[in-house]
Amino acid sequence: MSARKQATTRAASSRRAATSKRPARSSARRREAPAADAALLDELVQRAKAVRERAHAPYSRYLVGAAIATKSGRIFEGCNVENASFGATICAERGAIMQMVAAGERDPIACAVVTEDGGSPCGICRQVLSEFARDMPIVLVGLDPSGEESGRVVQLADLLPLAFELRH
Repeated sequence: MSARKQATTRAASSRRAATSKRPARSSARRREAPAADAALLDELVQRAKAVRERAHAPYSRYLVGAAIATKSGRIFEGCNVENASFGATICAERGAIMQMVAAGERDPIACAVVTEDGGSPCGICRQVLSEFARDMPIVLVGLDPSGEESGRVVQLADLLPLAFELRH
C-alpha cells in the first residue's frame, strides 16, 4: 500500500474518531465535504505536481502547486505567483480557489498541495479554504531533488480548528 493510501486510511480513521468531539458550526457557506477517495487524491497530487512546475517564484525559489476538487467533480489548479511587492504574492491554494469561484463553483471536497518539503498551507490559505469548506482532506506532498514523493493527509479542520467566521 502506498504511503499516500496509508495516510488516507489513517486520516479517515482519525476523522471518524474526531467527528464526535468537534463542535458544530453554523454557516450557510461552509459545508462539510463528502469523503474523497484515494483515486481522487492521487489525481489531485498529479495535477498539483504538474502546475507547480509553472509557478513564478523568483524570490523564494519555493515552488508550490495546488489542486482542488469540487463536489461537481471539477478540478481547479493554482501555483504560487510571487511579486517584488511581497504582499501582492498569490499562494497556489488561493489561486486554485480563485479559479474555482470564477468558474461558478463553491463546494471544494479535497485539496492537494505539492512543495519541495511537504509544507502545509499558510494561515491566509487555511482561512480562505475554510470560507468554502468546514473540513476536507488536504494531501501535503514533498518532492526531494530526485523526484521521490513523501506525503501525508491532514484535515482542514485540524489545520485551522478555530477558523474565523461571520455569523449572519
